[in-house]
Amino acid sequence: MGERKGTNLYYPPDYDPRAGGLNKFLGTHALRERARKLHMGILIIRFEMPYNIWCNGCGNHIGMGVRYNAEKKKIGMYYSTPLYQFRMKCHLCDNHFEIKTDPANLDYVIVSGARRQENRWDPKQNEQVVPETKEVSHRLYDDAMYKLEHGIEDKKVAKSRDSALEDAIALNESIWKDDYSSNCAVRALFREKKKELKKKQTEDHALLKKTGLNIDIVNEHEDDIKLAKLLTHKRDTKKKGGTTLKRLVTIARYKNKKKILFSNNQLKPQSQESPKVQEVTGNDATTSKINNSSTSLVNYDSSSSDST
Repeated sequence: MGERKGTNLYYPPDYDPRAGGLNKFLGTHALRERARKLHMGILIIRFEMPYNIWCNGCGNHIGMGVRYNAEKKKIGMYYSTPLYQFRMKCHLCDNHFEIKTDPANLDYVIVSGARRQENRWDPKQNEQVVPETKEVSHRLYDDAMYKLEHGIEDKKVAKSRDSALEDAIALNESIWKDDYSSNCAVRALFREKKKELKKKQTEDHALLKKTGLNIDIVNEHEDDIKLAKLLTHKRDTKKKGGTTLKRLVTIARYKNKKKILFSNNQLKPQSQESPKVQEVTGNDATTSKINNSSTSLVNYDSSSSDST
């Protein structure tokens, strides 16, 4: 890009090729604004975040892969490898954070302004290819016996992994040995799942239309089904208990009414034979008839004894 910018621009009449290129003649740089601090040993580059971090200024999370305009500066050497430090401004606040290279550990180190999200793991646990250290590389080159032992260990590891690979290959071949039948089974399973999903969507749509709601219906859970059954059982128990109580009250009222009618039928002929007794105890007898039949009979006996 810088070369095209230099060759495609206008060359003034007083341009002298012996002075150098067009940028040198105009007193500019091919990198334009990116090289404005080049006299201080700083170059503006596009830096991509190597891992997840948290900004110490605003506390926001910055994900891996976010890009910034960073000031790149050389700060030292690790053997023959230069060490670089990058300074950039957070896009969410005014805080600046600095990150430098760590060629010894093949990593980046945060100098200031942020903290790293610790999600590192041992690559050997994921069966990744781990490069040998320099000490091991030197011993493999110089020590023939160590190289032989190292090769034997590598063969053992490869042999232990062969069984797992062979099992996976055999399983894959057994499943897809007959392509037509396997394809038919997969398509049948897909159709069944599709029908179930369509039926569920129809039921959900009918329920929403019935209730007049406009919400998203989530899938049923076992806990929800158990809770609904418990609520229904309690409601049925209450209804049964209330019905039994109503029946008992009705039966008791019917029996009391029957007793009162029976006592009235017995008192009518006796009251015709002794009208005086009815006059003396008229009010008391009438009240006792309404309450219960036993009391009225006692009053009748006592009044008849007084009249005699």
